Amino acid sequence: MDEEAFFERLSSNADEPAELFEHFEQCTFDGREYHALSSSRHGVERGTVVVPDANAIVRGFPSIPRVLVLETGVPSFFDAERVVLEEKLDGMNVRIANVDGEPWAFTRSGYVCPYTTTRARTLLDLDAFFADHPTTCVCAELVGSETPYTNTDYDDVDSHEFRVFDLRDRETGDPLPVDERRRRCDEYAFPKPRSFGTHAVADAVEAARDAIDELDADGREGLVVKSADGTELVKYTTEHQHHAELAYAFSLPFDYGRDFLFSRIVRDAFQAVEHDEDDDRLRERAHDLGEAILEPFVETIRDVDADEPVGERRTVRGAPESVDALLDHLRNQSLTLAVESDRREDGERVVDFLVLSESTRDTVQYHLDGGTRDN
Repeated sequence: MDEEAFFERLSSNADEPAELFEHFEQCTFDGREYHALSSSRHGVERGTVVVPDANAIVRGFPSIPRVLVLETGVPSFFDAERVVLEEKLDGMNVRIANVDGEPWAFTRSGYVCPYTTTRARTLLDLDAFFADHPTTCVCAELVGSETPYTNTDYDDVDSHEFRVFDLRDRETGDPLPVDERRRRCDEYAFPKPRSFGTHAVADAVEAARDAIDELDADGREGLVVKSADGTELVKYTTEHQHHAELAYAFSLPFDYGRDFLFSRIVRDAFQAVEHDEDDDRLRERAHDLGEAILEPFVETIRDVDADEPVGERRTVRGAPESVDALLDHLRNQSLTLAVESDRREDGERVVDFLVLSESTRDTVQYHLDGGTRDN
């Protein structure tokens, strides 16, 4: 790899190429070498990828900041005069890029997921899109109850589908304006997130509150508020999502750090204050929060006590070879899998599996056996 040339194109703040590229991991997909940056380094985004023989750079997707209070957070964040409200979906964030005519789907950390790549090639008309826009990156969420990474069940998704939420230049990461991106998605029949309209910043707070109330009632995740040109973004999540994430984390209580847990409680507390909830409503929120924390934790302890496996249950559906490639990919990421069901439905292979959590299981067992804690 010509590190000097790629170093110049990446515009890193490192002093020399070796200082940056020592953090890239060399990987292969379909027999081709690529280099992935799994965490942000020297001014280069997490998930950035270099494919040397294609002379291609795929920028990582930028981290989206979060506002805790809509009323003050939205007006203070945006320089733009108008913003767009779009639904934020709970799924697998991937970037699909053209690599010498072949679509590759990259995870947030920059690794090619073979299963997601196969599904993207099957479910999206990428050949037509990349023929017209070869250097545009398709940023999408893979959502549904049958995906390798999340299992959120949406009423409007039978198994799994993509929602294209951004189109960006592959190398610079510059986004298309929101209206142009949505128009282009329609042109190529790319499914896209629900829009709650374009608003002047002064009017966006009330519109965002109404959207959040609707999304919360439907058990959805939240909103992304974007400037009309697509360059400024913030996110805001529902009460339902805070509690769902806490329930998930406390089903694997010794795998997730205190920062993960505390941040969700912080979001819930600020939301309760902004909504000016009365004592009865606050008590209801507190009750739901407590259930989200305690019930899955207790269930996990009981499972370990009964010598049942604990972990993250997933279901995947697709061609047999793509499912095999996925399971190999996950195992190569040092994950331990327990396949619970492997069957055929409508010509597709469907596998239910558990990503085992050895840390939680071992720690719970240690305490069940009489182990002590220092705090």
